[in-house]
Amino acid sequence: MTTQTDAAQPAPAEVTLADALKMAIEMQQNRLYDGAETLYRRILQASPGLPDALHFLGMLLYQRGQAEEGIGCIEQALDRDPSYAGAYNNLGNIHASRGDLLPATLAYQRALALAEPQSTEAADLHNNLGALYKVQKRYDEARVAYERAIAIHARHVNAHNNLGLLCAAQGDLEGAIRCYITALELMPGNTDGRKMLGITYYTVGKIAEAAEVFRQWLQREPEHPVARHMYAACSGVNTPQRAPDDYVEYTFDRFAASFEQQLTERLEYKAPQLCATMLQRHLPPPAAQLVVLDAGCGTGLCGPLVAPWARTLAGVDLSRGMLDQAQTKGVYADLYKAELTEFLQLSPGQWDVVLSADTLCYFGDLQAFMHATAQALRPHGWLVFTVEALANEVDQPFRLQPHGRYAHARAHVRATLDTAGLAVVDIDAVVLRQEGGKPVHGWLVAARRA
Repeated sequence: MTTQTDAAQPAPAEVTLADALKMAIEMQQNRLYDGAETLYRRILQASPGLPDALHFLGMLLYQRGQAEEGIGCIEQALDRDPSYAGAYNNLGNIHASRGDLLPATLAYQRALALAEPQSTEAADLHNNLGALYKVQKRYDEARVAYERAIAIHARHVNAHNNLGLLCAAQGDLEGAIRCYITALELMPGNTDGRKMLGITYYTVGKIAEAAEVFRQWLQREPEHPVARHMYAACSGVNTPQRAPDDYVEYTFDRFAASFEQQLTERLEYKAPQLCATMLQRHLPPPAAQLVVLDAGCGTGLCGPLVAPWARTLAGVDLSRGMLDQAQTKGVYADLYKAELTEFLQLSPGQWDVVLSADTLCYFGDLQAFMHATAQALRPHGWLVFTVEALANEVDQPFRLQPHGRYAHARAHVRATLDTAGLAVVDIDAVVLRQEGGKPVHGWLVAARRA
């Protein structure tokens, strides 16, 4: 018998496939990856081959470090719907992030062929293609792509900025400055444009002009972490003992997607390989036997290089965006978002190896880091790291340089290791990267806990 109360209860509403897909996408955006993946797979059980579900599941698998499976899902979506421009675009993004330049280029070209020729989407794709051509040093084609993006969308700030980067790569720094100024005229609040203009000024030796760019930015946005830190770096006013957490987090969250492409292709970045070579020099042959911390892991460039030695490999970084990229490498057992010295203080006697490639250049005084590392290492544990070398070492243990990173005197590196009880095994003079057409010199260091 149905009571009046029972009859008043509404019947459960059915969830449509569109509603379920929207819910899964929202979960994915909020990093609820387990729930999102479960829901995508249920949608595909109900509607096998649904292109949207395959596409977004593919992106999710890539985010979880299963890039090959992710690419396979997106390719299935494109088999079902060859006109799916958004899937081609994301397929290109994945290939580009992995350094697979030819398939990335082909995917962007397919997406562009499907886009409306004068649409914002087409302008974005020309801009993406320009970035790929630039990485391949196909500079003429890159210029044409950026100029097409601007012809379609004259206020395409990213295309103007990227054209500036192309000019800089070709040695035309004055042309780069003009492009950055144009981008700022179009969007005065564009932080990337202000940063690149300041950087280019100090690259050509115009430190005072760079300081003025950052001063004006700081006047416009008094609390902006990049404006504050870079003004200090270029002016020498209120220089901090190390880069503030909010500066590091802000900078690398926004740099994460293009970090590897920029450093490995444009700057000939070598710190991860140098650190791995140093480990190989001193450790027994790889046998997955050690507990390893990648300290300041960034996008995880060190991870695949040191994973053969690791029974457990963990990474720690301040930037969530960088950690998301590191997750895609598929080699880290754990990834932690934390300030490095504090994290080490909270893990006493835990690590056989602490590896830090190109992270301590954001620290001035290394004393606190060295003490924390000494406590965190197991007996006979290893610390391997790089820092930038302070040229013409005179009276200064370290110095904040106009580009916002710190350089360290060899004597300061050795003294802080000694004080912390870490025995210096090697200090090699190395070239860490290229910047402004010049080598960035550094120290590659191996030390061991007694």
